Amino acid sequence: MASQAAGRGSGPLDRQLRERAAQVIPGGLWGHQRASALPEGYPQFFRAGDGCRVEDVDGHVYIDLMCSWGPIVLGHRHPGVEAAARAQRDLGDCLDGPGEVLVALAERLVTTLAHADWVTFQKNGTDATTACVMIARAATGRRKVLVARGSYHGSAPWCTPLMAGVTEEDRCHFLPFDYNDPDSLAQAVAQAGDDLAAILVTAFRHDLARDQEMPDPAFAQAARQLSAERGAALIVDDVRAGFRLDLRGSWAALGIAPDLSAHSKAIANGHPLAAVTGRDWLREAATRIYVTGSFWCSASAMAAALATLTELHRVDAPRQLERVGQRLRDGLSRQAQAHGLSLRQSGPPAMPMLLFDDDPGQRLGSLFCQEALRAGVYLHPRHNLFLSLAHTEADIDAVLAATDGALAAAAAARRAGVA
Repeated sequence: MASQAAGRGSGPLDRQLRERAAQVIPGGLWGHQRASALPEGYPQFFRAGDGCRVEDVDGHVYIDLMCSWGPIVLGHRHPGVEAAARAQRDLGDCLDGPGEVLVALAERLVTTLAHADWVTFQKNGTDATTACVMIARAATGRRKVLVARGSYHGSAPWCTPLMAGVTEEDRCHFLPFDYNDPDSLAQAVAQAGDDLAAILVTAFRHDLARDQEMPDPAFAQAARQLSAERGAALIVDDVRAGFRLDLRGSWAALGIAPDLSAHSKAIANGHPLAAVTGRDWLREAATRIYVTGSFWCSASAMAAALATLTELHRVDAPRQLERVGQRLRDGLSRQAQAHGLSLRQSGPPAMPMLLFDDDPGQRLGSLFCQEALRAGVYLHPRHNLFLSLAHTEADIDAVLAATDGALAAAAAARRAGVA
């Protein structure tokens, strides 16, 4: 994958594809990967990925700090993962039933995740979080589910961030609380009363366009205690953070064992898979709900997941990700200070959020990302980034070489009063 030195961004082929797509796809593209929601000049269509780099359809190469919005944890086209998926695909993928790899993968997840007694598989994070809610309701015979304000749990009607096509009835049994606020959580529990089925929390607060927050131990303990006292399920949505922070589950270091947990993104290094893991008291309820899909038992993604988990354990992935993430964080902090900019970095080093002070509309952040893109680094102005094990110290240093110029441009724009 040969890099080009300059002129990166949406090129002629990308623009042609956008025009064609607009004729046959509403809005040109749906969902979170729409380049139209990013700063001007971001490419929409990509040709290839290799390691920690992606190539757009016009041949421009970028160091990828979004990692396909999270699924790529080992690097694009990891040889071991691709060999495992290919070997299974050569035998068969979508069959009349699952391959034997399903059992091996389920066994591996149960031994990996500290709280897990059993596992079921799906395809997307939304599938998994929705199944968690259904299992909790089936087990308790109750309706109310508590969710933190601003948290993202997927795109089904009960949780999508946009209300088009959604009715009030879709959400009438979901009650809000404030993340990391035990008193707010206790009030929501009291409001739910005897109808409380579950408390649903993300592994850490990773809302769009705001500073991230790691879970406060007192809040996590309150969530565990309040749910247990009411006979309700504690659900940790680990779709985004799972396997990047702690291979045992993102709340394991807090000493908290959730009743249910949803996983996806990094579970199979880019192959489509999700999982729900749970405790024994919910096992029978998991057999009574009806959730399925034509491709949920496809075997090649499961083979990829088994290979991914093996590699994550072999290299102690969370520690490596933290190390390279901290190198990036420290470098950005030095650069921002040198350029007289106040850059806020929040969240875990492996999944950092970058925001500027006095930048409510992210104009300065967008300019910074545009300049970094031109220099060959793919960032996002409002969403947390993702590090992968393919990012070496040399790659991080190359990122910092690009961000230094981008921060200089941002500082000049701020002095000129245009951002």
